[in-house]
Amino acid sequence: MGEFELIRHYFAAAACARGGEGIALGIGDDCALLTLPAEQQLAVSTDTLVEGVHFPRQADPYLLAQRALAVSASDLAAMGAQPVGFTLALTLPNAEADWLQAFARGLDEMAHYCDIRLIGGDTTRGPLSMTLTVFGQVPHQQALKRSGAQVGDLLCVGGELGDAAGALPLVLDPSLSVSEAGDALLGRYWSPKPQLQLGLALRGKATAALDISDGLLADCGHIARASGVALLIEQARVPLSADLLDVAGEEGALNCALSGGDDYRLAFTLPPEHLATLQEQGLPVYVVGRVEVGEGVTLLDTQGRCVQAPASGYQHFGNPRD
Repeated sequence: MGEFELIRHYFAAAACARGGEGIALGIGDDCALLTLPAEQQLAVSTDTLVEGVHFPRQADPYLLAQRALAVSASDLAAMGAQPVGFTLALTLPNAEADWLQAFARGLDEMAHYCDIRLIGGDTTRGPLSMTLTVFGQVPHQQALKRSGAQVGDLLCVGGELGDAAGALPLVLDPSLSVSEAGDALLGRYWSPKPQLQLGLALRGKATAALDISDGLLADCGHIARASGVALLIEQARVPLSADLLDVAGEEGALNCALSGGDDYRLAFTLPPEHLATLQEQGLPVYVVGRVEVGEGVTLLDTQGRCVQAPASGYQHFGNPRD
C-alpha cells in the first residue's frame, strides 16, 4: 500500500478527520487552513514519541495512539487553550493492516474525547515513531504560562498523582501478574485524559500552570524557576489513588506521585479567593502547597519540616531525559 492510499484508507476517512470549527481546510491539500476568531491566539505544541525510548517495543497500537494524542493535547490544557486540530507524522517499519486499523481506531477515540480534528500529516518508512503537532486557540493575553506565580498563591494539582509511574513496571514487563488495581493503573498510563475543561476554567484565575509529565517535584521546579519564587509542597496533601496505594504501598505511592512521570494532570498556582469557586463547579482541584518568597521546591512533612525529597525527574525507556 502506497503512502497516499494508506492516508486515505486509515486516516482521511476517520471521523476525527472531518472538518470542524476553526478548520477552513483539512486533509487533502498541501497545507491545512485554520481560521481563528478575532482576539484569539494560536497555541501550538509538538511531541515526538520513539519506540524503545518513549514507549516499549511491541506496544498495543490502539493504546499507543490514545496515549500519543493525549500527551500532546495535554499541552493545550496546560495553556488553557481550546483544541482545534492536530497533525500526525507517522514513521512505520511496515504498513501492516491490523496494526494501522487498531492505531487509527485509538486515535479517533482520543480525538473524539479531546474534541480535536486531524488536519494533516505525513507517513514514511523507518523505525516506529510518531510526531504530533496540536493546535488550539486561546483569547489574547489569557494563555496560562509558567511564569506568573505570586507569593501567597496556593499550589494545586488536578487530581490523584503517580498512577502512571505505578503502572510502569507492568508496562515494562507484560509477563507480570496484574491485579485489578494494577489493571486500573495500566488504563491510566495508556489512556491519560487531558484536563482540557480544567484548563479552560483556570483562565483568568490561575497565575501559572503546566501539565505534569516528569513528576510533581521536577515540574514544579519549572514554575518556580520561571516565576522566580519558592514552591512548598506538603507531602501529606498529595492526592493518591486507592489503586496506587494497593499496588505500591504508602511510601512507594508517594514516591510515584512526587517523582514519577506521565500523570498529565495540571499543576497550577491559584490565588486563594478562586479556590471555592472552582471546587464548587465540581472540578478536580487539590491544594498541595503554597508559593513563598525564595527559589526552588521544598517538600514538607506533617510537622512542616523540610524532608529529603526522592530523586526527581522521569526517565524515558532506556535513556534519561535531559
